[in-house]
Amino acid sequence: MRYIFTLLVILLYANSASAQNTLTGIVKDEQSLITIPGVTVSIKGTTTSVQTNAVGQYSITASLGDTLSFSFIGYQSQNVAVGINTQLDVFLVSEDNALEEVVVIGYGTARKRDLTGSITQIKGEDIVDKPGTNPVANLQGKVPGLQVTNSGRPGQEPDIRIRGTNSINGAKPLYVVDGLLNDNINFLNPNDIETIEVLRDPSSLAIFGVRGANGVIAITTKRAKLGQLNFEFNSRLGVKNVAKRMDMANAEQFKELYEEQRFNQGNYPYDYTNWTGNTNWQDEIFTNGILNYNNLSVSGATDKHTFRMGLGYSTDEGIINHEKHSQITFNVTDEVKLTDNFRTGIVLNGYRARLPQERGVFGAILAAPIAPVFNNEYGLYHTLPDFQRAQVNNPLVDIEERKNTYIGINYRALANWYAEVDFLKNFNFRVNLSADYGFNNFRSYQGLVSVYNPDIQGEDKRERIGNQLTSVNHEQNTHYKYQTDWLLNYRNTFDKHNLTLMGGFTTYLQGLEATTARRTQGQGLEIPNDPDYWYVNIGDPNTTTGNSTASEYRTLSWLGRALYNYDGKYLINTSFRRDGSSAFAKNGKPWQNFYSIGTAWVVSQESFMQNIESINNLKLKASWASLGNQNVGGNWYPMYPLMVPGNSAVFGDDLIPAYEAEYIPDPNLHWEVVKSWEAGFELNALQNRLSVEAVYYNKNTEDILVRVPGILGSKPGLSNLGTIQNKGIEAGVTWTQTINEDWSYRIGGNITTVKNNVVKLSTDGYDIINGASRTIAGYPIGYFWGYIHDGIFQTQADVDQYATNGLGGGAFLPGDIKYRDMDGNGVINTQDRTMIGNPTPDFYYGISLGTSYKNFDLGIELQGLYGNEILRTWNQNQFATYNFLTDRLGRWNGVGTSNWEPILHEGRSVNRQYSTYFIEDGSFFRIRDISLGYTLPAETVSRMRLKSLRLFLNAQNVATFSKNTGFTPEIGGSTTSFGVDNGTYPVPAIYTFGLNLNF
Repeated sequence: MRYIFTLLVILLYANSASAQNTLTGIVKDEQSLITIPGVTVSIKGTTTSVQTNAVGQYSITASLGDTLSFSFIGYQSQNVAVGINTQLDVFLVSEDNALEEVVVIGYGTARKRDLTGSITQIKGEDIVDKPGTNPVANLQGKVPGLQVTNSGRPGQEPDIRIRGTNSINGAKPLYVVDGLLNDNINFLNPNDIETIEVLRDPSSLAIFGVRGANGVIAITTKRAKLGQLNFEFNSRLGVKNVAKRMDMANAEQFKELYEEQRFNQGNYPYDYTNWTGNTNWQDEIFTNGILNYNNLSVSGATDKHTFRMGLGYSTDEGIINHEKHSQITFNVTDEVKLTDNFRTGIVLNGYRARLPQERGVFGAILAAPIAPVFNNEYGLYHTLPDFQRAQVNNPLVDIEERKNTYIGINYRALANWYAEVDFLKNFNFRVNLSADYGFNNFRSYQGLVSVYNPDIQGEDKRERIGNQLTSVNHEQNTHYKYQTDWLLNYRNTFDKHNLTLMGGFTTYLQGLEATTARRTQGQGLEIPNDPDYWYVNIGDPNTTTGNSTASEYRTLSWLGRALYNYDGKYLINTSFRRDGSSAFAKNGKPWQNFYSIGTAWVVSQESFMQNIESINNLKLKASWASLGNQNVGGNWYPMYPLMVPGNSAVFGDDLIPAYEAEYIPDPNLHWEVVKSWEAGFELNALQNRLSVEAVYYNKNTEDILVRVPGILGSKPGLSNLGTIQNKGIEAGVTWTQTINEDWSYRIGGNITTVKNNVVKLSTDGYDIINGASRTIAGYPIGYFWGYIHDGIFQTQADVDQYATNGLGGGAFLPGDIKYRDMDGNGVINTQDRTMIGNPTPDFYYGISLGTSYKNFDLGIELQGLYGNEILRTWNQNQFATYNFLTDRLGRWNGVGTSNWEPILHEGRSVNRQYSTYFIEDGSFFRIRDISLGYTLPAETVSRMRLKSLRLFLNAQNVATFSKNTGFTPEIGGSTTSFGVDNGTYPVPAIYTFGLNLNF
């Protein structure tokens, strides 16, 4: 970065003679690329002006540093600084751009005004300046229906759910990058993105068949724009830190609480002679992480050839020492127009990432503050007190003593070759051949670690902890995907009838191969702590263990779509896809059909609306579809169950192991089906300043793959028996206004409500339980199940009013939590468990504010959730004495002292039952992003021989307003267990400074 700023300082003082040049160029419509005649081209601040001719060409004499203004009725004015080039082509944007914008709809594009569904487009420029290597992470709060749960870990993929959790088996959306279907976009550099479309509605998703049910995020990478050669350099440097600490007891508070606990348990006071520390372990493990992103691209285009190449390098440190993610990316797009009607091109993406050595925050909130961090005499980290050292280590041991013992490297290469030809005036044929190959290599080392233990008798206070032998682990896996698309398109207009057809077929192959191995040291021979030796050819061969797996999955699909409108008023969108899957070849039923229909009425086009000038566009729309879901937790072949150990047999002196199928598949098994519909409207009003879109959606996931309990010890089955419903309202509103030539502003907001309900699973009473997370018919998926905290038993007489069956291993005593007797029978037992929380929010929302004044721009993004609960589990099961939340200072220690916090007593396991005591409010409001930018004036950058230069400051996750005790209220998880805080990694605040340079 030092050299970059030095270069900028030198360029800043570079001057150029103000020589006059004749500039020529062509002005075109940005969307249609049609030339525009009659455009006024003027030199700002002068009376000099010309107009484009019949084919959009112009010629004007101007000086270096002048600013040309391009204006035409129906288009947004555009100002361009005069540089050293004499050819300057310009693309104007229609003022009705919101209606005319072209969006990706799957295997093609269409104007948004011709569609009947809900598709939101995000420009790459809206996310490129935000910190984060995963582009989808920065969509948080921007798109109705899209719930993004970010992790603070560098490089980690966010948890994405579109319109709720659709299945018990998987909720992840499909990613489509330049037409290639994928399950993640970790390889993609945000700087290479032109647009992101989030497809949520039935009519746009059915074309994706068995992969469309969870929604689609379609990404188009950048292409060169017609005009002069352009170089772009972007750089950002930032720092991150933990904005919130958990309220844990300090040493004095810990001693107060621990001594009372020991007294309650009948133990003697603890000897603190060797434990005089006052350590805030959170301060010890957290650090300021540094991030740096650098991107360089070059692009150029002529009428016959377009080319762009982007290179990116980023480093992203975590908020714990020695936790660093780094990656290199490249993107190449190259298209050649061989004739007027034949084009061919290629898109290449490459990626190499070094993954962080992940460290947890669990130890920092559990470790007793009375332990010192380090012993200088021995040069060792200090152990923890005996009452917790068997379960908890000094958190610095894991971070510092085991640092740099992991190597994780991901490689990815993707290629997409395409060719298309226009023929017979209205026809277009396109072929895409795509490949995606990834290779991952992981190696780790487990060394020997010693700590200082003052409790050891004798002079040597060293104690070895953890594994007693050195060992190495090695894992490699490769994954590959091959896709071909063969698509025929037809577009024509008959009087007032407009018709677009698409038909063809596509093939897809996905495979995986993985191998793992482990070996420990030989007799007395330690494996060196050197990455050159971290292979499974060192150590004791007799200790070698390993495993390997491989799988491959294929689909063949026929697809078709029709977009029709009559006079721009009455719209019909239909699509059909027939998917054939290798997963069900065994039962002879590999084919499934998926289809959709959408209709819309553009009311504003009717004659009775023409006199209402305030309404620019009003569209009523509805759609219905049958969608597919093959995203079932990586089980590509449910008809082929894994073999698991069964009952063994003895033949003579030989024990013969037996294996049997994990489950018995239903002979009629097939992929899950989502029946989805929506209805709503779109409105543009007041000269398109106001934009509103709202829909009601209803999704029923049917035929969910569910285990059927076996009868009398028989094997369970697998059948299409479950049904889950998600429904709600989705709305977005935007107000955009230009006050004058210097000042404009924008206000936007969106909200999505979600009501989730499991209609049925397999048999009555069948449930899926993961801790306190439970999924059963009649309740939301993954709801929290337990007891309702109904106060604290104050006296024995209070206890005697209830009977118990030994809940939690013993009878109730004064000071224990009183659980609500839900059935009113005077007995507190397992039958009194009920719904105590729901991790699915009632609604989530986002607000965006933006303004620009002259050369300054300011953007603010806000987002939040409401109505969901969090289950705190990190201090729920105590097998050792952990540090205490400061809330425990309000514990019960006598009649009337507390009616919420129970007595301090490790033996009272009844108080550790899942209950509302461990439930926290998950609602939050966050100042998600603040960005301030300054674009240098045209005359300044022209003297620097640049095209543009923008400097910006960005602050992310500035403040979060929530009521939970953990580091973050943002907690993802699996489909049936999410919103569980088991020591969740913090989402840090990030502050960056950057520049965007074009030359």
